Amino acid sequence: MAQPKDTVVLAYSGGLDTSCILVWLKEQGYNVIAYLANIGQKEDFEAAQKKALALGAKKVYIEDISKEFVEEFIWPAVQANALYEDRYLLGTALARPCIARKLVEIAQREGAQYVAHGATGKGNDQVRFELTCYALCPKIKVIAPWRLPEFYQRFPGRRELMDYAKEHGIPVPVTPQTPWSMDENLMHISYEAGILENPKVIDHSQCGSHGAKALACICSLIDNFTAVRMGGKGPFQGDTRGVPVKVTNTRDGTTRCSALELFVYLNDIAGKHGVGRIDIVENRFVGMKSRGIYETPAGTILHHAHLDIEAFTMDREVRKIKQGLAVKFSELVYNGFWHSPECEFLRQCIGRSQEGVVGTVRLSVCKGQVYVLGRESPRSLYNEELVSMNVQGDYEPADATGFININSLRLKEYHRLQSKVTGKQAE
Repeated sequence: MAQPKDTVVLAYSGGLDTSCILVWLKEQGYNVIAYLANIGQKEDFEAAQKKALALGAKKVYIEDISKEFVEEFIWPAVQANALYEDRYLLGTALARPCIARKLVEIAQREGAQYVAHGATGKGNDQVRFELTCYALCPKIKVIAPWRLPEFYQRFPGRRELMDYAKEHGIPVPVTPQTPWSMDENLMHISYEAGILENPKVIDHSQCGSHGAKALACICSLIDNFTAVRMGGKGPFQGDTRGVPVKVTNTRDGTTRCSALELFVYLNDIAGKHGVGRIDIVENRFVGMKSRGIYETPAGTILHHAHLDIEAFTMDREVRKIKQGLAVKFSELVYNGFWHSPECEFLRQCIGRSQEGVVGTVRLSVCKGQVYVLGRESPRSLYNEELVSMNVQGDYEPADATGFININSLRLKEYHRLQSKVTGKQAE
């Protein structure tokens, strides 16, 4: 083994890649500090700590960042109605800057010049981790083994990595029979790689941890009725406009108010009903398409709830502008630019748009679907008397004639010209 070079803080998950990378970094002569982020995944953290130490880690940090993940990363995404390519709720993309922020903090605390991660050279996570690290600590040096020829030539595939693990006595949860990559956090669970790289494969019913273990099981589930209150007075500090502050199960009266507790509770309810499970092909930032399976139970409920109360309370033209901002925000988050000046600017703009987004949405979750049943808000722009077909209200129907005439003028002129052009061509 080479003489110790320096200290590196490794973003460690305990899975195949980072376990092997920990041992490999030791082989290269680095002192390794392992950092495991508790971001809501189901994990035996004590066992993971013992494993990292047994593999040669000098020290192990296990940091619970679940609360800040919800309040500082998930809530802005809920406010934005963030969706990448109209479908992906950004579970992994939101988690990476949260994890990397703590990675940098630990490196600075330990006086380490290096940080390392196990993201592949083909994926988005390498960009997300490193852009965050460089934004928060410009002098930090990043070791990305999957981009180093001496590493990826030695391990051209996961089978070679599993052979290395076996050779060095590294226990890993991945086997040749289940060779996919799974990433779990409070927001979602994702499955990629292995047999899932064939987009025609549909037999992945064994995937699922939030409750959507098999599509066949969804059909036996019954309705749950939930009221989600958005904005207003919340039990935690900070701006609560446009974010959930209370969840109530209207069947049994169960109530959750703190950000973390209500999110965990919604994960449980929605997961049991198979809500938020999608199978998509998306466009990675690095320029290739990839297939992924995602489960985002609570995030899906909150997306529907927020979308509904926002439409109920927000001015039409403001909402049009905000929808455009949401598309750009989603793209920036997906591509790893959470800490960019443009993303910070968008979060401020979106936050400003949420001032009136308060109220309660009543929903039902059943058989993989979320149904909005009703809503109420003290800031509603819905005027029941004005819109009623039974009461005239403060509206003069005759005024609509002029409105229609003015709007039809452009259409008339366009088609008049088209008729002339068509007539000349016919001659």
